[in-house]
Amino acid sequence: MNKLLENKVCLITGAGKGIGKSIAEKFIKEGAFVYVNDIQENELKWCDEYEVAGSVQKIPFDICDFAEAKSCIMRIKKEHGRIDVLVNNAGLISYEFMSMIDYNKFRKMLEVNVLALINLTQLASRIMMRQRSGSIINMASMVGVKGAKGQLAYSATKGAVISITKSAAKELAEFNIRVNAIAPGMVATDRFKNVIENKFEDRINDVGFGRMAEPEEIADAYVFLASDMSRYITGQIIGVDGGFIL
Repeated sequence: MNKLLENKVCLITGAGKGIGKSIAEKFIKEGAFVYVNDIQENELKWCDEYEVAGSVQKIPFDICDFAEAKSCIMRIKKEHGRIDVLVNNAGLISYEFMSMIDYNKFRKMLEVNVLALINLTQLASRIMMRQRSGSIINMASMVGVKGAKGQLAYSATKGAVISITKSAAKELAEFNIRVNAIAPGMVATDRFKNVIENKFEDRINDVGFGRMAEPEEIADAYVFLASDMSRYITGQIIGVDGGFIL
């Protein structure tokens, strides 16, 4: 490792498993101090070994609880005096046709994927504005870029994430704060593999590389956007999809 994130203070939401866990592990290995968040504390047991080394801190809370979110950001500010990177990874996903949308589930998805993301971006950016630096990286999706049959509700939330990313980038550029998003295609997380057999198996044929991405491959893009190598990049939605055609 090149220690691309050495001494950077980072917060990653939804880091208990899947892509979020891979992002956190990559950040730690690249020299960052990482606050790892998940709504379920037991999902964060994987980082015990890193905690001993002093490179990670568990910070479990519900990102939809705005008081807890503010407390988290204030704790990071108190303990380190700064926050260099915010990764808004936590999210909910649904697979249902338009005629079958569960609106209670849709409202919760909007709360997690959109409202909580905006709130954390607002809180972290206040710290970043004072230090006049920072990188905010959102989890979008190719579904939000191109749409997808059977995922109207989910694509609506990720379309919102894309718009948020572009608007926030314009507002925060004068403070030298970068705001970008990664838009994965099909990723071989346990959650996705559990549904693909019944719903999306044929879509692998639409991936140019002929396979799903590994979570680590998505995490690599996050390392780039968190590092100083991307210091002149903002407002971008970067597809990491292996040539996926929706």
